[in-house]
Amino acid sequence: MVIALFVAGIVLLVLGADLLVRGAASFAASLGVSPLIIGLTVVAIGTSSPEIAVSLQAAFNGQGAITLGNIVGSNIANIMLILGVAAMFGPLPVDRQIFRRDLPVMIGASLLTLLLALDRVLSRTDGAILLIGLIAYLWVMWPRDAHSDQLHPNRSHHHHWRVRVLQVAMMVGGLALLVLGANWLVNGAVTFATWFGVSELIIGLTIVAVGTSLPEIATSVIAGFRGERDIAVGNVIGSNVLNLLFVLALTMLLSPQPIAVPEETVWLDLPVMVGATLICVPIFITRRMVSQREGSLLLVYYLSYTLYLILSASGSEKLPVYSTVVGLLLIPLTAVLLVVRALRWLGEERRQRTVAHTVE
Repeated sequence: MVIALFVAGIVLLVLGADLLVRGAASFAASLGVSPLIIGLTVVAIGTSSPEIAVSLQAAFNGQGAITLGNIVGSNIANIMLILGVAAMFGPLPVDRQIFRRDLPVMIGASLLTLLLALDRVLSRTDGAILLIGLIAYLWVMWPRDAHSDQLHPNRSHHHHWRVRVLQVAMMVGGLALLVLGANWLVNGAVTFATWFGVSELIIGLTIVAVGTSLPEIATSVIAGFRGERDIAVGNVIGSNVLNLLFVLALTMLLSPQPIAVPEETVWLDLPVMVGATLICVPIFITRRMVSQREGSLLLVYYLSYTLYLILSASGSEKLPVYSTVVGLLLIPLTAVLLVVRALRWLGEERRQRTVAHTVE
């Protein structure tokens, strides 16, 4: 029964997020908002709704480890797993605005969260600081890209009213499914942790994080299939920013008690999250896209991180050997590959400028 409810919880999360995203995206599109901004805001909020529901439910139940593990694990999965999987279906172009504005915000939010967690406690004051960051981000972003005056004047008032009712109904229904699914998912995760003797943090970083990231996976892959790749990348970046500056901040503000930060989160999981955001810089800057090879690299990193968590949770004797192999082989090899790609990109840019100067 516990397994059935856990699986049903994930299904309800996916269905609820899908209803919420379609209703909200339809509402935003009717206002003439660009696909990139829809991906960064409306779709990102919709696909982050599972994290919101699960995190608040866990915080109110006094399970702060699941709350933090869910958000940190989701951000790691968003970059390494979702971008990696989406890139397998075709290169993902990166809009210039994302590189210049949204990527630095994601990096800054990740670093700020790490700094706030160094004292091993996330308080309401910390939540307020993150929320102020979100307000500043939205204030800078929205006025420059939104075009709320591009309405649809040819539609009748009656039709317009019926469409709005349908959109609101989809969003409310999606939220209801999300709340119910989050409750089942959290309860099942805690039961699993008890059964297998695994910490709630590990469950939050793996099963719960991937489960609540399924809407992002589906949205990014479907957006790629439909040729709306701006939504795919914008969804990931926007979800990560909102997970930290909105979901985590809201959880800290509404939580009955401060959220304790486990030691392993400070020295492993949060640094991995920061590293995942930083690796986007050389990937995004080379040819302004995430290629299939770079997507494969992200997937290898995610599998390596997940395997480390499993070995650590099980107390495996192979963990030191595995850590050595990853430290001495995977990380240096990745650094070399990224440097080579960066040098090739710089060479291509220099040749293009030379050709353009010659033509002039």
